[in-house]
Amino acid sequence: MNSKHLPQNILKNLGIAQLNEMQEVAQDAILHDNNILLLSPTGSGKTLAFLLPILEMLQPQFLSVQCLILVPSRELGLQIEQVWKKMGTDYKVNVCYGGHSIDTEIKNLSNPPAVLIGTPGRIADHIERGTFRLDKIQTLILDEFDKSLQLGFHEQMSFIIGKLPKLNKRVLVSATSDIEIPKYTRVVNPTVLDFIPEEEEASESNLEMRLVVSKERDKINTLFNLICSLKSESAIVFCNHRDAAERISDTLNEKGIYATYYHGGMDQDERERSLIQFRNGSMSYLITTDLAARGLDIPEMNHVIHYHLPSKEDEFTHRNGRTARMHASGTAYIVANDSEKKMDYIDYSMQVLDVEAAKSIPKPPLYQTIYISGGKKTKLNKIDIVGFFSQKGKLEKGDLGLIEVKDFISFAAVKFGKVNDLLRLVRDEKMKGKKFKIEVARKVIKKVEE
Repeated sequence: MNSKHLPQNILKNLGIAQLNEMQEVAQDAILHDNNILLLSPTGSGKTLAFLLPILEMLQPQFLSVQCLILVPSRELGLQIEQVWKKMGTDYKVNVCYGGHSIDTEIKNLSNPPAVLIGTPGRIADHIERGTFRLDKIQTLILDEFDKSLQLGFHEQMSFIIGKLPKLNKRVLVSATSDIEIPKYTRVVNPTVLDFIPEEEEASESNLEMRLVVSKERDKINTLFNLICSLKSESAIVFCNHRDAAERISDTLNEKGIYATYYHGGMDQDERERSLIQFRNGSMSYLITTDLAARGLDIPEMNHVIHYHLPSKEDEFTHRNGRTARMHASGTAYIVANDSEKKMDYIDYSMQVLDVEAAKSIPKPPLYQTIYISGGKKTKLNKIDIVGFFSQKGKLEKGDLGLIEVKDFISFAAVKFGKVNDLLRLVRDEKMKGKKFKIEVARKVIKKVEE
C-alpha cells in the first residue's frame, strides 16, 4: 500500500501530500512480512509508517483489540494516539499508562478499541485483570523498543508476548541500530529496514553545532546569556539530573525568563501541564532531562541546548533529534566549562559562540494557559470551548491558540492581553448548562519540603 493507494482523505487529514521513501517501504514490508525491524532516525515519520498498514489489516467485523502497540513512555503513547485520531479512521483507539486512572481505562476497554497503545507495566496489569480479550490480537508493534529495554521492561514485555496466542505479525521500531533482539519477542530473522544514515551522511545534515564556553563552573549565567542571544525563539535545555532541571528553571524564572521543567520525578499531572504550557507557547523554554529526548509531542525546535552532556553518544543524537528534523535546519549548543570531563564523541574544535554581550531578555510569550475543570468525560470538546470563549468571553479568532481537551480537564492558550477580561466575562457563565472552574493554569514550581 503506497501513497497512491491510500484513501486521499487520510493524507489530507494528516496534512501530507505524499509519503517519504521509508514510509512507503515500511508499509509494503509490514503488510507482507511477519517479522520486521524498522530502524529510522527520530523525526523521520516512523509512527505513520506502521499506523497506515495497521489500518489496512484491521477487520471491522471483530469488536476486539486487533493490534497492540507497546511504548516506553506515556508521552509516546499519547503522540501515537494523536496521529491515529488525526488520520480520521472509523476504528477506536485507547492509550493505557501508569499514573492514568485505572477505572477510566477499564471503562474505556469495556467497549474495546481496535488499536490499543500502552506502556508495558500498565498493559501487563490489564492482562492480569482480564479487562480485554487477547484472542484477536494478531499484530504487535514494539515502538522505541530499545528504550523499553533500557528502562528494564523485559519482564513485562515477556509476560505480555507470552499471553498473545494468535499473534502472527511482530514489528520492532527503533531510532538506534545495533540492538540485540531479546528471545522472548520471538522475532527471528526479521526483514531489516535500515534507514539510519551513515555517519558521513549524518554529518552533512542541517544541524549546526556551536560551543558556548562558560568561564564560571556554575554555567547558569552563560546559559542565561545564550538564551538572551536567541532572539526570543524557544529552546529545549537538556541536563543530566532532575534537581538541576528544577534549579535552572527556577533561576531563569527569577531572571524574567518564562521557563518550565520536566522530568520523571514529577507526578503525571505536573508533567502534562509543563508540556502543554511549552507546546502552546505560554512557556518559551523547557528545561528537561533525557526523558524529553524522544517520544514527546512537542513542536519542531530551532535550538537545542546541552547544559550537561550525556555519557552516551546515542542519547546526544536523540536530544539533537529535537531540531533539524526532516528538511528543517537547527542548531545544537554545548555549554561547557574547562573543568568538565571532555566527551570523546564531541569534536571540541567546532565554532565557538560568544554570548557575553547578550543581555536582552527574550520577549514574554504571546499566550497564557487557561485551565478548565472539564474534559471529554464531562462531554466537553474543543468546539464547545471555542464557542463559549468567543460568545461569552468576547474573544476573537486570533485571541485563541492551542486547545487541549483531556479526560477530565482542558487547557486553552489565550493571548496574554485578553486573559483578565475573559476571566471576568465568563466568571458567572455556564458552558453547556454547567458551571466549570476557569482560571489561569498554575506554573509548575518546585515543591519546597516543609
